[in-house]
Amino acid sequence: MSQVRIVTDSTSDIPAELRRELGIETVPLQVLFGSEAFRDAVDISADEFYDRLAGSKVSPTTSQPSPVEFLEVYQKLADAGSGPIISLHLSSAMSGTFQSAQLAKSMIEDKADVTVYDSRSASYGFGLLAVAAASAARQGKSKEDILALIDKLRSGTRIYFLVDTLEYLHRGGRIGKAAALFGSLLNIKPILSIHDEGQVYSVDKVRGTKKAIARIGNMLQTDFGDRPVHLSLAYSKGQENVKELESQLKPLLQIESISYTQIGSVIGTHTGPGTIAVFAFPAY
Repeated sequence: MSQVRIVTDSTSDIPAELRRELGIETVPLQVLFGSEAFRDAVDISADEFYDRLAGSKVSPTTSQPSPVEFLEVYQKLADAGSGPIISLHLSSAMSGTFQSAQLAKSMIEDKADVTVYDSRSASYGFGLLAVAAASAARQGKSKEDILALIDKLRSGTRIYFLVDTLEYLHRGGRIGKAAALFGSLLNIKPILSIHDEGQVYSVDKVRGTKKAIARIGNMLQTDFGDRPVHLSLAYSKGQENVKELESQLKPLLQIESISYTQIGSVIGTHTGPGTIAVFAFPAY
């Protein structure tokens, strides 16, 4: 039986080296500065994006892939004789990317076994699912076993984001102008997560970055207690705050492993520079 293949999109924020190592196919979203369009993690790196963002008078926007872009990947894998395809994507509550993948699946159903999975998550919150799925596929696991693993990991993962400024949440329509202005004046740092329906929500609001980082540590300690956990820490530009987060978490949690990834241009468009995130899941 041919190996299961994993497809995802660029908002999974999986490091390029890891994607290549595991053979994960990735369909890029686009980030646009006015009339200039860049494929996320293809035409523009995360660092290039944040540098451009700092000097741009134009607010960037983002665009989902077309069904044809997904179809091309599914067709390539089918032509190469792959086994079933599991295609994991950014929450359908945040983007039409999942729907594009679903449309592509309907165009190739007679040639390929494609399962399109709504992660109801974002960034490495579903990137870690794709990595685990690809690792299981390398071990010869079946489609059904891999989907069960994804479900288990997704339900067990805890995600907390901390944004440096409320400006980008306001630009993206996540919060109103008054809330953004009031929060900025008071140095309010919203701690964000993603609920079961796949939308971003505010877990707590704390004054100052250091207090917010400490609060994240306390919440994770409540979430996991003495259970061993794996941590993935994500940063946008600069690792100072994420290193501070790591130092706060080490005394509080039974950490099995720590990995790092960078938040790419599409997610960064909506969260801004200085964003940090922690993705924690039990060591099963």
